Amino acid sequence: MPQLPVALLLVDWQSVFLKVMPDGPAAAKRAILAAGAAQLLNMPIAITEHVPEKLGATMPEVRAAAPEATVFGKTAFSALGAEGIIPWLKERNVQHLLLTGLETPICIYQTAVQAMAEQFDVTLLADAVVQRRNDDRAAALDTLRQAGAHILPVETVFYSLFGDSTHPRFREFTQLVKAAG
Repeated sequence: MPQLPVALLLVDWQSVFLKVMPDGPAAAKRAILAAGAAQLLNMPIAITEHVPEKLGATMPEVRAAAPEATVFGKTAFSALGAEGIIPWLKERNVQHLLLTGLETPICIYQTAVQAMAEQFDVTLLADAVVQRRNDDRAAALDTLRQAGAHILPVETVFYSLFGDSTHPRFREFTQLVKAAG
């Protein structure tokens, strides 16, 4: 199967952050679905961890959903500020980034802005990004939409990428969807 010019970024799914996100568990389930679907499509997957030596690693459930993902530590709020991630994306000929993670008005927003400045197309997986305050989310998503980012649910994006029910891995994808609830 040829590699799509699309990569999935799982941004800062660390337990310490997720504890303070009211919709965190639901968004984590959607990120896990996205990771499983990305693997079925042989899509590159990167995980970022914000200051992991102090704040801990990616939550085990997310890490287990993407066991072969490349992990990048970072101190910058933008995931693309992680050392080596931009060359990693370019080596894989990535043109479009799918973003999941937290927090929407901070790290996700800054990642999307930087990605668009770096000439990547960007889609935020709307049900797999999370924040503490919904008003902040609305403002960030509205600004990103106006700047050219796509904002769509996980299933909308991945059904589009599979394209047809005859795709050789489509049945596996539908099993992931059913398991995610």
